[in-house]
Amino acid sequence: MKDTALALNPFSLMMEPELVLQTMERSQQLRGLRRRKLRPLDKPLIPYTQEALAARAAYDAAIDAEDFEANANNYLLN
Repeated sequence: MKDTALALNPFSLMMEPELVLQTMERSQQLRGLRRRKLRPLDKPLIPYTQEALAARAAYDAAIDAEDFEANANNYLLN
């Protein structure tokens, strides 16, 4: 009874990693899961269009050209 209570208490499981591993090994639900290994390179790369790259470059240029200090001073003085 005490072992069952410890196995079901998530706080006691955090303090005893060995008990977590034993509980995972006994779990029928975990054993029933399908296993797949996914790797980042398994996903196809989506190429950027020239239009998207140009829009990104224009946005970056607008941010770089903005004078944040002047805007901050105007905001604080008003």
